[in-house]
Amino acid sequence: MYLVTVDAEKCEGCEECANNCPVQVFKMENGKANPYQADLCEGCETCVSVCSTGAVTLKEM
Repeated sequence: MYLVTVDAEKCEGCEECANNCPVQVFKMENGKANPYQADLCEGCETCVSVCSTGAVTLKEM
């Protein structure tokens, strides 16, 4: 299991994480990424690699 989080202060709302996540963990809310389906995360780290601001973090539980 993985825990994916978004630092709202760093998130610029570019939607790269939401657009590139293969299991669609993210949705955009109020211009920020929200990992509303974090339990679906497979740990591929795509979201981390496409986030230019470092707002998305992932750790194995």
